[in-house]
Amino acid sequence: MAAPRAFLRLGAREWNVRARGIHSMSEPVTPDSSRKKRTLLQFLSDYFHDIHALREYLLRKQILKGNLKNRSFADIQEKYGPYVTGALFILKQGGAVKFQDKEWIRPNERGHFPTEFLEFRKVPVEAVDASGCAINYQGMSNLLPLKELRFLSLQCCPNVDDWCLSRLYLLADSLQELSLAGCPQVSERGLACLHHLQNLRRLDISDLPAVSHPGLTQILVEEMLPHCEVLGTDWAQGLKLEPDQQPQNTPSPVSP
Repeated sequence: MAAPRAFLRLGAREWNVRARGIHSMSEPVTPDSSRKKRTLLQFLSDYFHDIHALREYLLRKQILKGNLKNRSFADIQEKYGPYVTGALFILKQGGAVKFQDKEWIRPNERGHFPTEFLEFRKVPVEAVDASGCAINYQGMSNLLPLKELRFLSLQCCPNVDDWCLSRLYLLADSLQELSLAGCPQVSERGLACLHHLQNLRRLDISDLPAVSHPGLTQILVEEMLPHCEVLGTDWAQGLKLEPDQQPQNTPSPVSP
């Protein structure tokens, strides 16, 4: 009889523990605990609302800053002409320019650059290196009047997209070298707009993440611009079949 009594005592203790747990769960919520919950919820709501508002503010500020950098220099163009205006626009963005028969002009580590080029009103700009600059569709208006421009590098420009490329036809008579390498927003549609640039002799379209089939795209661009050296990825990239699309080896029929 000792064993059954032990089980009874164990069952009684277990029942008491469960009963206390159920009783504690069914206790009414006190005003203090309810107030704490409301305070916590309000804090979380305010916190995430502030984070969302901060993100929107930073985004608006970034867009405003980009538009300010790409504003039109119409007043400067009236005074100094298109060559100085285009050069000043690029130099302020951290790029480099080369006037005809002159040395390259680049800003230093502090962003300062010599201002002697302000006297080159009649000297055409023949080369622009805007690699990594924040130039966008709006800012392209400061470059399009450079009718003698032969070299243009837009390498790794984050805001250069297909719409920007659609405006380059205005430089078709002079442009011979163009680099779009590393531009994240350039796709096949933008590259198709380059068919106007029949004087191109060198085009770099490597490392374009928005291009889904780089190998095939390079072949099509080469056909579109037959006199241009197109630099890009390996021609076979983008043409390889997926594993499930690979042709299976089938046994040859046995001859009789």
